[in-house]
Amino acid sequence: MPSVVVAGAGYVGAVAARLLAEAGWDVMAIVHSPASLAGLTGLTAIACDVTEAASLRVPAASLAEAEAVIYCVSSGRGGPEAYHAAYVAGLENVMAAAPEARVVFTSSTSVYAQTDGSWVDEDSPAEPDRETGRILREAEEMALARGGAVARLAGIYGPGRSVYLRKFLEGSAVIEGDGGRWINQIFRDDAASALVALATNEIPGVYNVADDQPDTQLGVYALLAKQFARALPPCGPVETNRKRGWTSKKVSNARLRALGWRPEFPGYATALARWGERLLEVER
Repeated sequence: MPSVVVAGAGYVGAVAARLLAEAGWDVMAIVHSPASLAGLTGLTAIACDVTEAASLRVPAASLAEAEAVIYCVSSGRGGPEAYHAAYVAGLENVMAAAPEARVVFTSSTSVYAQTDGSWVDEDSPAEPDRETGRILREAEEMALARGGAVARLAGIYGPGRSVYLRKFLEGSAVIEGDGGRWINQIFRDDAASALVALATNEIPGVYNVADDQPDTQLGVYALLAKQFARALPPCGPVETNRKRGWTSKKVSNARLRALGWRPEFPGYATALARWGERLLEVER
């Protein structure tokens, strides 16, 4: 039975862990806090701090024997220091504890700093202008040097999480400028299935994990206005002070699709039609 460790079995990682278990893999899920273990019923799981090498002594046997590691640890809402701890130090510790495993590192499409609305793929320049983005790139290079895969995830939404829907329904949404900034998203379960595909295909390199249909900010809010029969949000100034920088680009997922992966939700409109307001309901 092939074995895999999912380090950071949270919103996306827990779904990936369950998909792998259903496919017959021996799965060890790692979370940061004991409270998070409650959401991993049916899985072998442990709580430890991957940023502290000593914490990995307990799952050391599973890491040493793992054939694959999916590293999807989150930095929370911290700044550069938290990013370095979670993405660089933590990845370094896990790779040292799992010397034979192929690594799938989850990064972000925010590393593409393009602002001209152009299409970007994995060969496009990835030169983020924020320190947090540069730290992600450092961790990416660590995984690639190991012969691993990097999954650059677009904005994640799904059960209990949809920032645009939440802002729209609570009345805090603003269309910035002309609303022409391009937005790239991925449904949670589609992100998880992409991580599984990368862990099981054993093909190294960088892969964008985004749905098929990027949309402008205006387009997203127009979809929501139509779905809920409400007016469009008001217009306002462009907000460039974003944690990972202000960008506008369309992210291609062609390389990932070439592996045979297909998103269940090709665009935000598909998810809205099926889920509606239930996107803000947390699964039990």
